[in-house]
Amino acid sequence: MSFISIFIFLLSTFTLSVFPAIEGQTTSSGTYNVDNYGAKGDGQSDDSQAILRAWNAACRSAGSPTLVISSRKYLVGPLQFEGPCSNTGVFTVRVDGAILASTNLSLYEGDEWILFSHISNLKLTGSGTFDGQGEAAWPLDQCPFSSQCKVLPVSLKFAYLNNTEVEGITSLNPKFFHIALLNNNNFKVHNIKATAPKDSPNTDGIHLEGCTGVKILDSSFATGDDCVSVGQGNTDVYISNINCGPGHGISVGSLGRYAYEKDVNGLVVTGCNLTNTLNGVRIKSWQASPVTISARNITFVHIIVENVANPIIIDQKYCPFKTSCDDSEPSRVKLSDITFSNIMGTSTSPVAVNLQCSAGFPCEGIKLQNINITYIGDEGATTSACAHVNPSYSGLLVPVPCVIKS
Repeated sequence: MSFISIFIFLLSTFTLSVFPAIEGQTTSSGTYNVDNYGAKGDGQSDDSQAILRAWNAACRSAGSPTLVISSRKYLVGPLQFEGPCSNTGVFTVRVDGAILASTNLSLYEGDEWILFSHISNLKLTGSGTFDGQGEAAWPLDQCPFSSQCKVLPVSLKFAYLNNTEVEGITSLNPKFFHIALLNNNNFKVHNIKATAPKDSPNTDGIHLEGCTGVKILDSSFATGDDCVSVGQGNTDVYISNINCGPGHGISVGSLGRYAYEKDVNGLVVTGCNLTNTLNGVRIKSWQASPVTISARNITFVHIIVENVANPIIIDQKYCPFKTSCDDSEPSRVKLSDITFSNIMGTSTSPVAVNLQCSAGFPCEGIKLQNINITYIGDEGATTSACAHVNPSYSGLLVPVPCVIKS
């Protein structure tokens, strides 16, 4: 190599290492590190714009770009990672550090902190943490008390995506939900953690609506509300090997609150452990529904409940608010073809199986198979309660079948 060639090589190496990359610059590997776009990573400076510059550069790149958030602390306000992007392969976002949400609520015009939308083949991965810093916001949450509340920001929202994978990350102390999935196709979540105190309001682990082909696997949720809540309009959802607790269990719903809602069809919840939760596996719908929809083809199987207050529950008079709800008409959500099978463990309340269906749309095709749930209170055994349902039973049954009320 000539002296001139050596000089040019050393000069280019020095330039890349000393001067940050400009917008649109990429390395030969297709990697876009936010530090090269001006991010400080000191946990105090606002790195929002630097991270967005890196995102925009990666989004314009064809092939399989990788956006890297290093093992540092990045303080950011609302971030919108929006497509469509130019990637023809997988677009990887690797988070190895901690992303801290601003605690200044005046910055949040929408209902989310970080939004990924209108992208195909996205993969969010890494060992990093999304810290919503929700402690200061929780006392301001009025949603447990009023239907007219202002919703606090969801930590991570994924909307209108195709072929998405989320794995490895941790969500900590969101201001509202940890993760929301809206109108996605083929979405896989696995090996994640979501953590918040058990008294933190509305901190659902994952809430999904309007999605098709969702898998939630091999993950842990310890939070203040539902570990997973399957809302309206979902089809073909599979939930497996989830550790839940504390929290409010794994729920379908709530359903039937809004006129735009659509059916739920096809849900399997299997191999899950629920410990010290308010509910186990639950289906909930509102009274006086403004729309008639159905929830059908639902299976809860191979579930372990330990110290759970309501291990198996259908609640079609759901009302979470401290004020009164409209009970002028029954729920118009039709529940059918629902199986509870091989559910074992302990209940902290005497009524371990509670099936309270709609008087206007009674449940149909409800099956209980091999249920063995014992009461851990001082006296008595677990019991069942039913209304507007005629379930079928098989196998071992503890508690014994309930008395049917028409």
